[in-house]
Amino acid sequence: MGLFSKKTCSICGGEIGLLGNRKLEDGNLCKACASKLSPWFDDRRHSTVAEIREQLDYREANRQAVEDFHATRVLGESMRVYLDEDAGRFLVTSARNLREDNPDVLDFSQVTGCRLDVDEDRDELMRENSEGERVSYNPPRYTYSYDFYIEIQVNSPYFSRMRFRINSRSVEIDPNEARGLAGRAGAVDPRRHVDFQEYERMGKEIVAALSSARQDARDAAAAAAAPKMAVTCPYCGATTTPDANGRCEYCGGAIGA
Repeated sequence: MGLFSKKTCSICGGEIGLLGNRKLEDGNLCKACASKLSPWFDDRRHSTVAEIREQLDYREANRQAVEDFHATRVLGESMRVYLDEDAGRFLVTSARNLREDNPDVLDFSQVTGCRLDVDEDRDELMRENSEGERVSYNPPRYTYSYDFYIEIQVNSPYFSRMRFRINSRSVEIDPNEARGLAGRAGAVDPRRHVDFQEYERMGKEIVAALSSARQDARDAAAAAAAPKMAVTCPYCGATTTPDANGRCEYCGGAIGA
């Protein structure tokens, strides 16, 4: 009876269908409410009703952040990294309509690490000898498959990493292609393939952009927090501590760095 009894969503109060329940630590969550959570969030079963409500409030407030977001650079292919360098923010999504998708908008300063991971799958191609046995070619021949992932570690209350594939489909290299990619020493190097190099370049560009933006944001924060030194104003001669715009607090003259 209890197993098949009707459940209600602890968030919206709606009735949950037989296969629609998402268990929480102290309640239940319907499919519709679960769809509003961050796509990077993966700890739902260990979350309380109060924590889910808090995240949904954040996700609703995030809509305004998306509205205010103005991309200055877009990096990637099917999954793209949007940078708003003027506001010091970024987001990651495959959606064309940002307002509908409501991707999480994060500050550059929230990035704690970023790296490119390349997954390789190698399968040996076999042949049949005169006795009908499957044996290796000499030298061995392989098919290769590559996928390229970006992993961004972030300081967020709701998730700690954003991992996504940047290639829309795997880079497949057959034995004939691989044999044409031999280096000077004669050894096959599938990483010389043009598609491999393009996605590797794309991944490194994303890592470099986010790493640089993160460092710039932290340097700016450190400079803003540094104690201001009193100087003599070259215009009015007063001893002054420059304001946030680098101007004399008495006459308004631009003191500069």
